[in-house]
Order: sequence, then C-alpha cells, then structure tokens
Amino acid sequence: MLRAQVCSNGELSFLMEAHDGLSATIAQRSGFKGLWASGLSIATSLGYRDANEASWTQLVESVERIVDSTALPVLVDGDGGIGNFNNARLLARKLRQGGAAGVSLEDSCFPKMNSLIGERHPLADIDEFSGRLRAVKDTVAENLVLVARIEALIAGHGLNEAILRAHAYADAGADAILVHSRKNIADEMLSFVREWRNRLPVVIVPTTYYRTPVSAYRDARISTVIWANHSMRAAAAAMRCVCDSILAQEGVAGIESHIAPLSEIFELLRYDELALAEKRYLQPR
Repeated sequence: MLRAQVCSNGELSFLMEAHDGLSATIAQRSGFKGLWASGLSIATSLGYRDANEASWTQLVESVERIVDSTALPVLVDGDGGIGNFNNARLLARKLRQGGAAGVSLEDSCFPKMNSLIGERHPLADIDEFSGRLRAVKDTVAENLVLVARIEALIAGHGLNEAILRAHAYADAGADAILVHSRKNIADEMLSFVREWRNRLPVVIVPTTYYRTPVSAYRDARISTVIWANHSMRAAAAAMRCVCDSILAQEGVAGIESHIAPLSEIFELLRYDELALAEKRYLQPR
C-alpha cells in the first residue's frame, strides 16, 4: 500500500502525521490513506526535543502503537538512522518487525537537530550515508520502502549539492527521494524537482511553504506530500487553551462544549467491540 502511494508519479498522495494511537486513529477516520510517524511529534509527545533525545527503542514502541491502531501503512521518520550503517539497519529491521511499511533516513550527522532550528547543519559524507542506505536495503530488501531525505537545501548547500546527493542515494537503492526546504515559498523545492526529472519519485514536506497550492505539486508530478507535525501542534494548542481556561475559571463548565465528548473517545477506540467480545468470551456456557 505504501509503495503504491510513495513510489509512483501517477497520482499525488498525502501522508498525515501521527505520533500515537489516538492521532493515527483520527487520521484514518478523516480519510487519509497513509501515515507519517513523525520524529518531531513522537519526541514531543514523550517530552523530548527533536535532537535524538528519544531512544530508538522508544521510537519503535511508539510506531508499534501507531501501527496497531489502524490499518494504514506507516512511513517512519528514522532521522539519520540513529548512528552509522549498523544502527540504521538495526532500526530498519526492528521497525519492520513492528509493522512499519517504510522508513525515511536523512543525511544528517548524529546526533541530529531538527531541520528548522539553527543554520548550516553539518551533513553526512555522501559515501558514508550511501552506505547506510545500502545496509538498510540489504537488510529489509523489498519489505520496507526506503526514502532518502536530502538536507542539502536546508543546510544552505544549494541545488547542485542536492542533485549530486540525490543521484548517489538513488544508486544506493533508495525507492524515493525526500527533498526538504525551509523557505516560505516552494521555488527552491520546485527547482530541485525540475532538475531531478523524476529519476525517482519525490516526496515533500511543505511545513514552511504551506501557502503553495496543491495544484503546483500535481503539475510538478510530485509523488507524495507529508503533513508532518500538524496533529501534534493542534493538540498542543488545544491543551494549552483548555488548561489556561480551567485554571482561570477554576472549573470546566466553560470548556466542556469545546472538547470532544467522552462518547466520541469511546467510539474512536471501539469500546463497543470490547462489549461484544465480552458477551462472546465471558458468557458462561
């Protein structure tokens, strides 16, 4: 399912961020056909910074909950692979065992820092990172979609460096290329797409250039758009408002109409299925 969405230029697909079982369930209910297990959002939900502070085991455990909560394929943000080629292939194997459908690895150095913080992040050596990709490909073969994420534009190294890296990563076995940009317009990313000429499908993350119409992505024959952190940010904003209101009013009457009723939570998590199962399995014969 994920390969059909990501590894094709025929129709634009969308992956929605999920960081836990609830956010995954809501995304599926809204009609999304695939999920992005965001490193930023998972780390944030655990109270960590997006700087490799959460361990790879915590990432895998979070992905397992996301996978178990829906029938949707999950592409996992694997940062740079949490180390060298050996860490990367171990992570990929564990993600596959946990039910992930794909992993995205970025050409950053360990420990990484979130792409949108600071300037001129150091990039991994092209040959070294290509080795990480080959190690993952040799380990999980066709069982995990491998997306190579290029940070050259984010780091200020320009289009030529991004294209150079894309060719190397394609040769190393990547199934798709994710090109990232921090510009507030899509020109830099679209320049890459034109120069790249779809040797491999292109995945984008329009967090900063969110005003660009989706028609531009279709016209460029981009494969996949990732809405990368929006459920987490929406939850943070809503929780902040509710907490502020409850503290100020010393009660919950003023916010009750603005939050999900418990009946909706019970429906989302299928409490009715548990009731039916209890009748089937707990009834005395």
